[in-house]
Amino acid sequence: MRHEQSFYGPLADPAADAGHRDHPPRMGFFTDTSICIGCKACEVACKEWNNVPEDGLDLLGMSFDNTGMLGASSWRHVAFIEQQRPLGDQDAGLSGLPTGPTGTDATAAAVADALPAAERGGGDLGTAPVHLGFPSFDLPGAAVGAEGRTDFRWLMSSDVCKHCTHAGCLDVCPTGALFRTEFGTVVVQEDICNGCGYCVSGCPYGVIDRRPDDGRAWKCTLCYDRLRGDMEPACAQACPTKSIQFGRLDELRERAARRVTELHEAGVGEARLYGHDPQDGVGGDGAFFLLLDQPEVYGLPPDPVVPTRDLAQMWKYAGMAASALLVASATAFVSGGRR
Repeated sequence: MRHEQSFYGPLADPAADAGHRDHPPRMGFFTDTSICIGCKACEVACKEWNNVPEDGLDLLGMSFDNTGMLGASSWRHVAFIEQQRPLGDQDAGLSGLPTGPTGTDATAAAVADALPAAERGGGDLGTAPVHLGFPSFDLPGAAVGAEGRTDFRWLMSSDVCKHCTHAGCLDVCPTGALFRTEFGTVVVQEDICNGCGYCVSGCPYGVIDRRPDDGRAWKCTLCYDRLRGDMEPACAQACPTKSIQFGRLDELRERAARRVTELHEAGVGEARLYGHDPQDGVGGDGAFFLLLDQPEVYGLPPDPVVPTRDLAQMWKYAGMAASALLVASATAFVSGGRR
């Protein structure tokens, strides 16, 4: 098996580090946000399979986003990010436009030139004008015509627990409720969790959360029960566009690299991978993403660092400080006794 490089050493293997011998390959998610359509099938499938309780039906004033963020009752969260930018070649109904989402003046000019000649049937794509019965308030994309629809684009992304190579939540759990599986994933055992909340502050992504009714922590398990039954996780199974891809982590990384190359060659220069690098502040993620903009746009930290990364060094310095204090105290005591 090919091991990963990380700040913990040249052969970081989370399952082996946790004591699993002859374990299967590390499994994970690759989420290609460039083909996410925001259908939320992953959210529904996750809740149905894992018996995750309903967590609200309010739209929160943010497009069709009714979950807002990951939490104890939202193990998958589909984000809808609106940007005042041309659609580029993402709209199949427009022809002659530049390939890929860009915000340059040249792209805007090309969009303006192509629109008058673009044929828009509207029926098949669902773009025929519809009176909604309430004012649009000049929101991005509120106009029903072809020209109005190019004023903005949606970035859609299904977020999930990253199942870090070096998981801060796992490091700080005092009861052993969190454990590393033979697949390299991180799972919470709700019957052992005492609700202390240390794991919440130990996650660099703000993923893990506690439910208000009993205070216990919950998060994505990467469908551990399904993995043990040789099935793929429910969210990946339900994704209609295969935006969520499940498999061996090393193979997913190779596939993701090829996908980025394809997008760059097609003119989508903003395509980038997030969480794939074993040299980052968490040793690489078990769930990583292809993004079409900066991580901050998606609500992701640009440079995540596991809080416990420097824990050994901190204890070393604390021990040195304690030793120095003891020596100083002993010296003062002896000097005082002589006087």
